[in-house]
Amino acid sequence: MTQFIHLSFKFQFIAIFGVTFVCTLILTPLVRILARKIGAVDVPNARRINTKPMPSAGGLAIFIAFALATLVFLPPLIKTVIPTGPWHHAQGLLHYINYVLPLVVAGGIVLITGLIDDIKELHPLGKIAGIFLAFLVIWFFTDTHFDNFKIPFHGPFLQFPSWLSFIVTFVWIVLITNAFNIIDGLDGLASGVSIISLTTMGIVSYFFLPVPNVFLPITIFVLVAAIAGFFPYNYNPAVIYLGDTGALFIGFMLSVLSLQGLKNATAVATVTPLIILGVPLTDSVVATIRRTLNRQKFYLPDKSHLHHRLLQMGFTQRGAVFVIYGIASTFAALSIILNVLPRVGGILLVVALLFGLEIFIELVGIWGKGRHPIMNIFKFMGNSEYRNNIIAKYRKKS
Repeated sequence: MTQFIHLSFKFQFIAIFGVTFVCTLILTPLVRILARKIGAVDVPNARRINTKPMPSAGGLAIFIAFALATLVFLPPLIKTVIPTGPWHHAQGLLHYINYVLPLVVAGGIVLITGLIDDIKELHPLGKIAGIFLAFLVIWFFTDTHFDNFKIPFHGPFLQFPSWLSFIVTFVWIVLITNAFNIIDGLDGLASGVSIISLTTMGIVSYFFLPVPNVFLPITIFVLVAAIAGFFPYNYNPAVIYLGDTGALFIGFMLSVLSLQGLKNATAVATVTPLIILGVPLTDSVVATIRRTLNRQKFYLPDKSHLHHRLLQMGFTQRGAVFVIYGIASTFAALSIILNVLPRVGGILLVVALLFGLEIFIELVGIWGKGRHPIMNIFKFMGNSEYRNNIIAKYRKKS
């Protein structure tokens, strides 16, 4: 009988994930109509990939489904309470609705910021202001603070004072949010990478965090379900884009949820979110350095990101997206191996870092023109004309 109740309890969660998926599936066409009416449309220009006006603001459907699931469907089901930090003065215990409400409110602020940008393009400082307001909600109404850090490979455990924790937490949130926004350049790219990253984060948070927090994986998987419902409309050929509405919201959620995995003193838990978010973080760092070397403003967009470079090599949109999915999945698998087998994972991490460093050097152009061995391998896989020419040259020599 007890086992039946336990199975029933799990089924209820699965049902809620399914309902969340269906909600986004139904809401996305309605948001597509709304986006056109309010002017949230991506018009083709020199920087964008699309060749015709495309409705954006697809993140609105994801947010509504996520908010319904977390504020309406889940609280009656989740009776568990967990210990909290000193910010919660009532009983020292946190119920799910109290846990998730600040997250939804802060996410809503970022969503509105992105929606305004989709309708009428905001100055970068305007976006930062919106993210900062959302950050204040997280800072004052949750204990999700970047207040300590364990240096990997037997390094010291650093404890930050409040003022430094405030700065580091904000920088982390801005970095991840902006990094994720940067990769939203091809059909299905950002939504697919977010599903890979969040699913991995949910698995790690459920099985491997030293301090259990059942609220975290539940919230992560609900968000995955919401994004999955949007994905069929966003995959190439897309009929609607995430827009800054969705990209900023998902990036912000990734930043806050990943911070909760850093709130312990283990080196593995410290590097895991960084590995999971390897694709957007690497692309963001490369972009900043590239623009600085070219004497450009680091926050201005360009067409030299990884997905742009793959297209320039002759990849189709789908081909470029699949390559980046593969890289993201490699990072995801590595993060899980690191938690299961730290020594093996550590060796693989070093190999992956060397591989990533080489891609970084090639994208920045340190080796010079024409010296891109790793990128040429990608080109061999994704550009049939280039591949046939190489094979023909090899056959002539042999």
